[in-house]
Amino acid sequence: MKKCKTRETYLNVRSKRRINFSINVPTVCNCMCHFLHLKMVLEICTPTYPLNQFIESFTYYKDYNPDHAIDRFLPDGNINVIIDLTDYPKFIYDNHTLKEIQSCRNVWFSGIRNHFITIPSGRDSEMFVINFHKGKAYPFVEMPVNELTDYIVDGELVMTKEILNMREKLLMLPSPQQKFLYVEKYLLNKFQKKMQVNPFVEFAVKQILLSPGQLTIEKIAKKTGFTQKHFIKIFKEHVGLTPKGFLKIIRFQKAIEEIEKQKIISWASVALESGYYDQAHFIKDFKSFSGFTPSEYLSMNKDFTNYIALD
Repeated sequence: MKKCKTRETYLNVRSKRRINFSINVPTVCNCMCHFLHLKMVLEICTPTYPLNQFIESFTYYKDYNPDHAIDRFLPDGNINVIIDLTDYPKFIYDNHTLKEIQSCRNVWFSGIRNHFITIPSGRDSEMFVINFHKGKAYPFVEMPVNELTDYIVDGELVMTKEILNMREKLLMLPSPQQKFLYVEKYLLNKFQKKMQVNPFVEFAVKQILLSPGQLTIEKIAKKTGFTQKHFIKIFKEHVGLTPKGFLKIIRFQKAIEEIEKQKIISWASVALESGYYDQAHFIKDFKSFSGFTPSEYLSMNKDFTNYIALD
């Protein structure tokens, strides 16, 4: 099998933690792997065309053993399918009391979120995660994506009961590479006829990602040729939020990137670089999406970006 020497900065399953590494790895589906926390196994695979137009990556991980048990997970604009390869439930917790409020088993669909949620830290888990490109999950679900916003739903209710059969097959496959190839084949067989990119939504999402501080929804709608009302409707169905709501999350994510990038923090600079009109709006949005002020967030214990250790 062909091998390549890779030194990359890439997206980790638990969001955008930048990890630099230099290691010889097999070039299977552009797969990248390494080991964290001594025992942790993490492998990420980019699917081939045409699936890679809709799915950013597949991620497999196991044996992550942090010291804490519970994380606060911040809104990141993403939609995922999580396939749990263990036989015990995972829980969603009340954001304030930390009491269990929802049980998740086998496969679940995690819609785009406008609010933070409280989840297990991933201790002793074995997971396979399908990470959709922003705005590209629509062909894989049986309903408008905005109906799933801020919800975590049993996978079979969103992608039919066949998704549970896929999980059973994954349990039997010994290597991550075999799992990646099987899931890619399954998704192509199941969804290829539905995999059509909406060019207007794709354009709007790209514009927001590229210039979150320089756009208005009116300008984007005008460039698509739709009325603003019709544009908002289509955007919500494909992305899960209104363009304005999505834009706010992307600005928030840009702020988090700036906080991690700056060695000496200037909050005025972070606000400006993230596209906020002033520092007051920046702090208001940041606290709304994270539950903390930017200064409080900076002092928090975080193994991964967008995940704040609580307990």
